[in-house]
Formats: sequence, structure tokens, C-alpha cells
Amino acid sequence: MDNKNRIYFDNAATTPVRKEVFDEIRPYFTELYGNASSIYEIAHQSQKAMEKARRQVASAIGARDSEIFFTAGGSESDNWAIKGVADALSNKGKHIITTKIEHHAVLHTCEFLEKHGYDVTYLPVDEYGLVSVDELKNALRPDTILISVMFANNEIGTIEPVAEIGKIAREHGIYFHTDAVQAVGHVNINVNDMNIDLLSMSGHKLGAPKGIGALYIRSGVKISNLIHGGGQEKGKRAGTENIPGIVGLGKAIELAVSEIDTENERLIKMRDRIIESITSSISHSRLNGHPEKRLPGNVNISFEFIEGEGMLLLLDNKGISASSGSACTSGSLDPSHVLLSIGLPHEKAHGSLRLTLSRNNTMEEVEYFLKEIGPIVERLRQMSPLYEEFIKNNRAV
Repeated sequence: MDNKNRIYFDNAATTPVRKEVFDEIRPYFTELYGNASSIYEIAHQSQKAMEKARRQVASAIGARDSEIFFTAGGSESDNWAIKGVADALSNKGKHIITTKIEHHAVLHTCEFLEKHGYDVTYLPVDEYGLVSVDELKNALRPDTILISVMFANNEIGTIEPVAEIGKIAREHGIYFHTDAVQAVGHVNINVNDMNIDLLSMSGHKLGAPKGIGALYIRSGVKISNLIHGGGQEKGKRAGTENIPGIVGLGKAIELAVSEIDTENERLIKMRDRIIESITSSISHSRLNGHPEKRLPGNVNISFEFIEGEGMLLLLDNKGISASSGSACTSGSLDPSHVLLSIGLPHEKAHGSLRLTLSRNNTMEEVEYFLKEIGPIVERLRQMSPLYEEFIKNNRAV
């Protein structure tokens, strides 16, 4: 099946560039190619386009233009937020609080800091992937300098109590960072109402090109510079600006936020149709993540007695692209750290399927998937020694 006719259900991994976004950025590759740091006219046009995009991004999350700094993506934004604050506040304290289900851009950054004398508390989550606000409070220490909790989980879609966490952080004079890569453009966000001090985002999750992201840094937050060199991004992140990417991020986030209510209503209908159909018709399947506090387009279901990899290959043969978890770790043989953290045993964690929907998906595609998934699961179970043993033991009983 060619790509044009494929069904793409892996939008948490990446999304195609929207046509409106592509049309907006095209001139900045070939005609308006000026370096924004120069003083002649085509450079001035690049500068104007970049500041327009900065306004678009800021408006989407209720921030000021001056609080938006462009980066190369979500992982860079996460690294900068955590390492930058840790370095800037090292004299005040070296304790950081995060969760066990963060994206590896956060977890590995925290592990790096642990090797350099920092102390990190990794909070557990409940069976739905929710962090406990009470446990967060109990983890606070006089030397705590940063709390980093993701807005919504990239694998199971659970939306964390961000506003409550922000309130606690503000009351204790601690910076609060949230990885909102999966949430921006899909959930209404206001950094002031939610007391967020730093927020990471990535363009390719919402119809912008790969290689562009942003970090919101609240005015007054102490953070070390990311890249030293020229004076770009107020001297905090040196390097010639990626104008096509920046323009694309601005346009994509503006479109996403303008459509958020109507699009979410449509996505929720498709999401809930998949969840209800699978959990009611396929035995030994379970929804992972919170049943209500979850991203509109996220479905994560575990099927007992089968391997997720086999399921993905058979779905691929039917023209359906899906995943078993984070695209950053899909090549790993280890089960998802997120699924293990919500209490799934290894064998169930291995049999997970993640579907992430977007504006490009339709209910017709959902129905086609539902027609195919049952036979695929049954076929894999018939090949499974675990399933054979389960059936044998149940017959004996």
C-alpha cells in the first residue's frame, strides 16, 4: 500500500507538515532567505517573520513574546530547562523533583545531573499514571530548586494535575517546568493561570517541521545560557535562527489553538469508539492511562499473551501505522518504563498498542482498524505458548 492510502495512527511520534504551514514557510527557503541578524532588507523580513512567530507561540500559551525562546525541538528544550536552572541555582540547592514516567529527555537529563552532585527524587504514579500531589508535597525540601512534571504523558495520554503542581511550586518559591510537547495545541494551556515557569514544546507534533521547538521561560527565572556564541535569542541560545522552522511553528500552533475545541470533540469520539470497541469485544485487553483525564487523541491498550511487535507488523501489512510506545525507544527490547511504572508486569507491558489520532484521521479509518485488529490479536494468540497454556489451565479448572 502506498503512503497516500495508508492509515497513520502514530501522530504522537510525528505529524506531517500541514499544507497551510508548508505554504507559509516555502518563501523562507528560496526568496526570503536573509540572516535575521543582518541589517539589510531581506534580513529584516526574516526578523519580522521570526517575531511574528514568537507572538503566535506566546499567544497560544498565554505568555509574553519576550518569554519565548526558539530551540531545535522538545528534547533540547527539556535539557535546557533542567540543566539551565540546575546550573543557575546550584548555590541555592541541588534537589530536583520529577516523575518516573517522564520522557527520556527529562529522565536522562536528571540522571546526568545526578552524576554531577545533584539529588533527584523520582515520584511514582498510580495505576492511571497520575502523580500524587500529596507525595509531591512530602518530597519538597529546603534545597529543592526545580519541579519537572510533564503536562501529558506521550505513551498513555494521562494529563497530570499541572495547575495544582504549579500552585504548590509557587507557594514554596520553587521553579516549575513542564514538558508540554504532547499537550501544546491539544489542551488549553495558560502559563500564568497554571503557575508554570518553564514549558517545553516541539513543532513536529502539531504540523510544523522537525527540528524546531521552543522553551517558555517566565520573566525573572534564573537560567544559564544554552549555547554560547552570537547574540541570538537574547544571547541565551546562540546560532543562526532556523527561520523556516520558526515560521512553521508559529503558523502551526496558531492553527492548532484556533481549532482546538472542535477538533478535540471529533478526536474524543474516535478515541472513545476505539476504546469501547476493543475492551468490550477482545478479551484480556485493558486500557492504559486515565479513562477521562487523557489526551483527546490517545489510545493505549495492552493485550495479554502477545507481543506488541508482531501486532505492529501485521497492522503494517494491512496499511495501518501504529506504535507500541514512545518513538524514541521503539527499537528497544525493554518494556516501556511508563507501563511498568503504572504496575503492568513485563509480559503485559510488551503487548501494548498505542494509537494517536490527529486532524487527518477519520471515523472510516477507525472502523477499518477495528475490523482488522480482532483477527490480528486472535492470530497472534493462536501462535502464543502463553495463551495455549492459559487455555489449557482454564479447561482443567
